[in-house]
Amino acid sequence: MGFKKWTASVEQLRADARHNSKLVAKFVNCMMLAGKKSVAMRVFYDALDIISKKIKDAQPIEVFETALNNVKPEIEVRSRRVGGSNYQVPIPVNRRRQQSLAIRWILEASRGRKGKPMCEALAQELVDAYKREGTAMTTRENVHRMAEANKAFSHFAW
Repeated sequence: MGFKKWTASVEQLRADARHNSKLVAKFVNCMMLAGKKSVAMRVFYDALDIISKKIKDAQPIEVFETALNNVKPEIEVRSRRVGGSNYQVPIPVNRRRQQSLAIRWILEASRGRKGKPMCEALAQELVDAYKREGTAMTTRENVHRMAEANKAFSHFAW
C-alpha cells in the first residue's frame, strides 16, 4: 500500500477574502509565524497599500503576482552521486516547487531587511522583484548561474 507524498493543503486552502486569490492565502500562510494569521494578513495588506502608493500605474495584486513570477526559478542544481563522486546536476523545477521557492526567497529577503517594519520591507522587496532587482532576484540569478555553470553534468539527470 503506497502513501501519498503530498498533503491535502492545496484542496483545503481557502482563497483570501479581499482578493479571492489562493496565491495570496498561500503567501500569508508561509509568512505566518507562531500561528498568528491575522497579524500576517495585516502585514501583507499593509504591504499592498504601500505598493499602491509607490507604483501608481499597476494594481498592487498584479505587482505581487508579477513579482512572484519574476522570482520563480526555471532550473536548479541537485546533487547526484555517480561513481563515487558528487555532481551538481541542473534539473528543471516543477511548478509547485517554483512557487514555494519564490515565496520563500521573497520572505527571506524581506526578513533580512533590518530596521524596517515587516510591511515596509515586504513592500520594498515585492517592488524590487517586480522591477527584476533586489535580494530575491539575486538569489534566483545565483541559482540559474550555478545551473549554467554545471551544464556539462546535465547528462547525469535521469
